[in-house]
Amino acid sequence: MLKALRGTKDILPDEVGLWIHIENSARDIFSIYGYNEIRTPLIEEAELFKRSIGEYSDIVQKEMYLFEDRAGRLVALRPEGTAPIVRAYLENCGRYSQRLQKFFYIGPMFRGERPQKGRQRQFHQIGVELIGSSLPFRDAEIIQLATVFLKRLGIKEEDFSVRLNSLGCEKDKLLLIKKCQEDIRPVLKSLCETCISRYDKNVLRIFDCKMEGCIDAIKDIKIKNTLCDECKGHFDAVKRYLNEWGVKFQLDEKIVRGLDYYTRTVFEITHKALGSQDAICAGGRYDNLIKDMGGKDTPAIGFALGVERLILSMKIDSTKRPYKKLDVSIVTTGKALQDEAFRFLNFLRDKSRFSCDVHFEEDSLKAQMRQAERSGARLVVIFGEEEFKNKKLIIKNMDTGFQEEVDYNYEALLKKLERDIPR
Repeated sequence: MLKALRGTKDILPDEVGLWIHIENSARDIFSIYGYNEIRTPLIEEAELFKRSIGEYSDIVQKEMYLFEDRAGRLVALRPEGTAPIVRAYLENCGRYSQRLQKFFYIGPMFRGERPQKGRQRQFHQIGVELIGSSLPFRDAEIIQLATVFLKRLGIKEEDFSVRLNSLGCEKDKLLLIKKCQEDIRPVLKSLCETCISRYDKNVLRIFDCKMEGCIDAIKDIKIKNTLCDECKGHFDAVKRYLNEWGVKFQLDEKIVRGLDYYTRTVFEITHKALGSQDAICAGGRYDNLIKDMGGKDTPAIGFALGVERLILSMKIDSTKRPYKKLDVSIVTTGKALQDEAFRFLNFLRDKSRFSCDVHFEEDSLKAQMRQAERSGARLVVIFGEEEFKNKKLIIKNMDTGFQEEVDYNYEALLKKLERDIPR
């Protein structure tokens, strides 16, 4: 029997409802903040990620899914969302008359890493990108938006933590990298093979390593960012806005975001119940990326949330709480009334916005009622032989158990259902 590839997962009907709820909540809250949805291809030229993420990053070196297309181009399944959106922005920027652009995206990403709790090889992200502003107000707004979204999903504020840092400008970041190399050199031999390779190529990634030996080896290393006056003023303003808006945060100089394009503000939001892989959201400012990819000197900032880890954080058993219950289920006491029931079903589907269905795969009324209950139906319309002779039907409220006999009149029935099933 063929099975799903390792690191991929089917999202089954009894789980999809929760995904829809999360996605719809994202669309609602992001639109309030002025963001517009963008959808980029799942495949891009591999060079896009080498130039943006960094040729020596783990993603590019070890995790990207690469293949050669018929034209001989090296193509990658997208491993993250920022680079494709910057590419789309540059390719289509002539359409945008305003300097400030606010995008959000929802979709799958692909990385060939070891599957773990909350992260598969095909995983899903929800993210936002704000292009065209260097104001510290926007940094704080982005972080606030992420926390508002989490609380909208029912994740308690006391269960997640915002961890904040600034890498400074390019010059500040180079000084930081040099100092980190000096501090790590004495313990270099204690690190895992991957981190040893990171030392020269991307030393900041060492602080993201989850191997216990590496964590223990660098735990006493103090990262002290030396920010220039301009970057210090920017970061102070970000903190001031967050404090004014009541967004709680912790300063953590080990939040370094190892991707090459990050500058200035970087942050992570972690959840205390997720163990070592506790980040549910991460982001930061990337003021040089658009210029590095051939555009004008344009500041930008964004974040991405992992949907799988969001679901773990929400502590909801989605198999017992379908997002979309059936509004109306139609059952009959015999096959003779099925054609009549189908006519009424088609009337409802044509004239109303109710979700409705029949359960005629089961013969007995008892079995049909059992299926109606499993579908989460709010009301059940029962076509009974004796009642139908008198042009009557029975409507049962599945929440209360109350049932009543009503006249069999399409328009009158529709009005009753509209009263009993508020939208």
